[in-house]
Amino acid sequence: MRHKTASDSNAKPDERSLDSTEELIRVRAYQLYEERGCENGHDLDDWLRAETEIAGKKPAAQAEGKEGGSIAAVA
Repeated sequence: MRHKTASDSNAKPDERSLDSTEELIRVRAYQLYEERGCENGHDLDDWLRAETEIAGKKPAAQAEGKEGGSIAAVA
């Protein structure tokens, strides 16, 4: 009977999946750039927004604003 080791296929994320996700982010970031009229200087903002949209997460600043404050303040 063979036991799984750290070198088995489950040890690393699927590189194709990572490449695919990065490509989706790249395409969405470019769409955001085009929607703004191809205005330069917002590449990082576009990338981070696209990354957030693809990952399905809300930006931290928006999440805090809707909750009425930081969780740390509850202590």
